[in-house]
Amino acid sequence: MNENQVLKFVDINKNFKTEGVVFTALHKINLEINKGEFIGISGKSGSGKTTLLNVAGLIDTPTSGDLFLKGRNTRLLDDETLSKVRATEIGFIFQTFNLLPLLSALENVEYPLMLLNISPEECKHRAMEALKSVGVDQFSHHRPSQLSGGQRQRVAIARAVVKNPTILLADEPTANLDTKTSKEIFDILLHLQENMKVTVMLCSHDPDLIALTKRQIKISDGQIISQ
Repeated sequence: MNENQVLKFVDINKNFKTEGVVFTALHKINLEINKGEFIGISGKSGSGKTTLLNVAGLIDTPTSGDLFLKGRNTRLLDDETLSKVRATEIGFIFQTFNLLPLLSALENVEYPLMLLNISPEECKHRAMEALKSVGVDQFSHHRPSQLSGGQRQRVAIARAVVKNPTILLADEPTANLDTKTSKEIFDILLHLQENMKVTVMLCSHDPDLIALTKRQIKISDGQIISQ
């Protein structure tokens, strides 16, 4: 195996069953992703972009095929091990931010570290450093409702990177933001990818953002049609 390889999809299929009807979200996905890549994934709504990210993030289990994460076949891992891998290796950024409304920005970023039984002092230190890395450390005591959309997404990015993940999965992270803020968020992701050597997989409907990524993958009807 290529020692720089982070993810490898081998004949991945993913089906969903709704009211007795089987829908194929992914069909025979074969894909190799290396450490430190910045990948843009494009396609129409319903093309399978989000499902691809969910499989990569161990949220959705493939119906068939094998997903290798750093050389380990995830199909052979039990639920407890998968949860640990998800908690330590993978960071998620969502379109709707998914911040906990009653917690401050600092507490939102600390939260994933607390789940890993890291000391309160270390949690706070790492969370403040993560907020600083995305330029919102001055808002550490603000709740999400007191922040703009761009500031909330920066906090969400800090939460995703605070555990130093191997892979950063961003699902339409700029969809709710204006053009200027979208570019700022993209530049933050690019800076983190270059400095942390984290692998970034970004889904977007914005062709201008996709064009800025280092490698582009296009999906249609659950299949990769170009890369």
